[in-house]
Amino acid sequence: MPAPVRLTTLQDIDAALWRELGRAPLDRHHEWRTPVLATASDTGADARTVVLRETDAEARELRLFTDARSAKVGQIQRQPQGTLVMWSRRLSWQLRVKVQLQVQVDGLAVASRWARMKQSPAAQDYLSPLAPGSSLAPGSAPKGEDTGRALPERGHFAVVTAQVLAIDWLELHAEGHRRALFDAVGGRWLVP
Repeated sequence: MPAPVRLTTLQDIDAALWRELGRAPLDRHHEWRTPVLATASDTGADARTVVLRETDAEARELRLFTDARSAKVGQIQRQPQGTLVMWSRRLSWQLRVKVQLQVQVDGLAVASRWARMKQSPAAQDYLSPLAPGSSLAPGSAPKGEDTGRALPERGHFAVVTAQVLAIDWLELHAEGHRRALFDAVGGRWLVP
């Protein structure tokens, strides 16, 4: 694969990174499909890999799905700021995306996404009677366990909307590294 053309203007870089963010949810092999989300826990920073499900460039929003009982949901509710970190070997670009997070557990936004997801194998993750991170008895299997409790139709499916506040872009390149920040003020070059 030929090396990508090296962009020279902040406007072109901003447009290209949003194009790539738009491709990531649609391409299972895109390197930005599985960013690391860092949030604040009671004991410090907490980070995990998540799946980028949707991008809305016009609204500058990214969406993820999660189990409403997961630790990250409580962390987001207590401290709704987070950072998504993405690396693309193909582009030699790193993004550190500062976001304002919001969790939705009901409403049209959740119901419409669940309607698309409920027939997929991933739907089972949200229907488990046990919360993510729960201990299992030795020899027990994580799937198919029945506690006898009735679950809501969507189980514990939730949508996390990440409103992008700032993107710190870093390009590693043999001809010289470059860095820029894109936020509400606009784009500006930074020292790498």
